[in-house]
Amino acid sequence: MAKKFVNSLYEPVVQTKYGKLRGFVLDGIFTFHGIQYAAAERFQSPKPVEPWEGIKEATNYGYICPTLTNPAPSSELFIPHRFWPANEHCQYLNIWSAGLGEERKRPVMVWLHGGGYSDGSSIEQVAYEGDKLAEYGDVVVVTINHRLNILGFLDMSSFSEKYANSVNAGMADIVAALEWIKENIAAFGGDPDNVTVFGQSGGGGKVKSLMSIPEASGLYHRAIMMSGGCRVSKATSASHRALVEKMLQILNISIENVEELEVVPYEILNRAYQLAAEDEDSSSMRWEPVANDWYLGDPYLVGFTDYAKTVPTLVGTVLAEFTAMSRPEEYSLDENKQMEIVRNDFGETADELSKIFKSVYPDKPIINMSKMDTTTRTDAVHFADVKNKVSTAPTYLYNFALNFDIMGGVPAWHCSDIPFVFHNSERVACCNIEGITERLESQMAGAWVNFAYTGNPNHAGLPKWKPYGEDKSTMIFDRNSRCESDPDSSLIHKMNQVKTPLTIEDILKQNSKSHKNKKQEKNWMY
Repeated sequence: MAKKFVNSLYEPVVQTKYGKLRGFVLDGIFTFHGIQYAAAERFQSPKPVEPWEGIKEATNYGYICPTLTNPAPSSELFIPHRFWPANEHCQYLNIWSAGLGEERKRPVMVWLHGGGYSDGSSIEQVAYEGDKLAEYGDVVVVTINHRLNILGFLDMSSFSEKYANSVNAGMADIVAALEWIKENIAAFGGDPDNVTVFGQSGGGGKVKSLMSIPEASGLYHRAIMMSGGCRVSKATSASHRALVEKMLQILNISIENVEELEVVPYEILNRAYQLAAEDEDSSSMRWEPVANDWYLGDPYLVGFTDYAKTVPTLVGTVLAEFTAMSRPEEYSLDENKQMEIVRNDFGETADELSKIFKSVYPDKPIINMSKMDTTTRTDAVHFADVKNKVSTAPTYLYNFALNFDIMGGVPAWHCSDIPFVFHNSERVACCNIEGITERLESQMAGAWVNFAYTGNPNHAGLPKWKPYGEDKSTMIFDRNSRCESDPDSSLIHKMNQVKTPLTIEDILKQNSKSHKNKKQEKNWMY
């Protein structure tokens, strides 16, 4: 079979269905940035790109989607961020591969970024770079930009048929990207019949949403949901209609002329949204898929597609998610003072709970119990229960429980597992723990890669990881990784009875106050 690429020493050229692309080689990894996979008019479904003559350069990242907020400066202390020009025509993807051509078919790992459905991008975090994972696992890594917030998840369907799927335009972009991958990834050394979608936080939600989109069937073959996507969707068409009407009023546009929203500059559209939503709580929660003929609805409510039931799934969270950085001074206290805080947090059940906590996490400071996430964890365990019951494919559950060497031993926070999965810990200073990082990174990246290859995360460097079942087997990734039977139920259940932790909705409610104050910073953890 003839090769589908022409390779100069440092400037590989690949022939796609639509035309030729020139990338570059860095440390032996073939890299293509800023590949346009679709095009779309505002509020409308994406369409394939037009074919071109000659060679297009794929050496710079493409536009990211404009976002409602920016990361707060404090976030740079933990997970470094990057910024890039934004434009609503943001349907671009990036590819890293250890080899080109169709002779070897490598598993394809498609990353869906976090930030809810309103923020983020495929390059927002330095940990999203795919070169190290591509090299380590001999896989093809793809990261995607797609429409977000007003541009990707605003329901305009009640105003015009042309906006029939505007509320799911961002998800339609993702499906379009998967279709592009199906058609073209073989030329980049990837296997179009072995595609793993994996995402964290909002990216995990997008993975779950794909499981209720019939059009996505056959475009992915494994699914990984990290720290998100397991709660029940709450968005409705009715709430969107009211929001759009408020925005039209603010912009002095009549309902009859609703199409004028297509040409309003994003900055003005965004400001109109902020004003329209200022009396609403947790306004960013509007931005998520809404059920219609294209998207069937939350799998919890309507079930998974028949295809999704056949897809092996890996799901998990990190120990402290959104509460790790609350009262950080407590990590440096001695055990007696930490126990006083635990008793204050949990009252008369503190002693009983602390014994349960220590039975699961014997090496952790007791203050970690006060920082434990229970909401996101409860949702993840529930998802594993539901998926396992209806699926013909295995489900695997994990918890990332590492204590870091900063701030007196802060437990794993939202996003802190990403560098380990991408084999990128060296790029994130706080993840470099002598004697720990290399082993844990190999365990996690190896598990994700093996799952992409076979649908089974087990490998020689990891304790045996049993599929989730009646014993609720859970892999705990830590300084001493291990697989436990049901480490969550008794502890999480009792904690939820005593203390209501900070939830995603709480975080978003706090963030929405920034709209009222005309500030544009997002909580670093989201």
